[in-house]
Amino acid sequence: MNIPKHIAIIMDGNGRWAEKRGLPKVIGHKQGVDAVRNTVKACLKIGVQYLTLYAFSTENWSRPDHEVKALFKLLENFIDNEIKLFHDNKIKLHIIGERHKIQKDLLVKIEKTEKDTEDYDSLTLNIALSYGGRQEILNAARILAQDAKSGKIDPKDIDEKMFSGELYTKRQPDPDLLIRTSGEMRVSNFLLWQISYSELYVTETLWPDFDEKELNKAIEEYNKRDRRFGARL
Repeated sequence: MNIPKHIAIIMDGNGRWAEKRGLPKVIGHKQGVDAVRNTVKACLKIGVQYLTLYAFSTENWSRPDHEVKALFKLLENFIDNEIKLFHDNKIKLHIIGERHKIQKDLLVKIEKTEKDTEDYDSLTLNIALSYGGRQEILNAARILAQDAKSGKIDPKDIDEKMFSGELYTKRQPDPDLLIRTSGEMRVSNFLLWQISYSELYVTETLWPDFDEKELNKAIEEYNKRDRRFGARL
């Protein structure tokens, strides 16, 4: 079986999972963390090299304050609880998104974990936090515009490789497979530049119920695709 080098996942359905059971949304988010852990382990097992998870978008800041606080607390607990998993399995943690919006104490913990795992090469775990695809593209454009203005680069030399080098995922391959749970048929401002030629897989499964079996289903479907990259009919 051809294993995707890079898998990206829009983790959707925590709230609906909880509502179906008459539970508070935060319980759905807690179950979602378990699904993250299981998915990371499954990716390690089959040899995926990069896993990018959409955890919190720039638009999610508009959610109720108590829900936002609960989500970030769950992330902090995940880092605390899974640090042994990172070290034992040589997992590199990388946060992508607008870091200045993240509370300082959590950001310190995140950046320490990134530093402690930066030389690991078994699996790179990208967590998209306070992330927006349009904002990422704008940030890259501003950096290159400033470099051109200051004379560091010639505008005519800007190409896709140079532009990609200013994205949060620089030096990483683009996702081969984009998975979205909960059945929604949209990409929700996620990795807009990077998923240009990604294979898309949408499952009705809600994120808290996503597991190794569901991941394997997605990869089986991926293996049925003929990836042409626009080169031929």
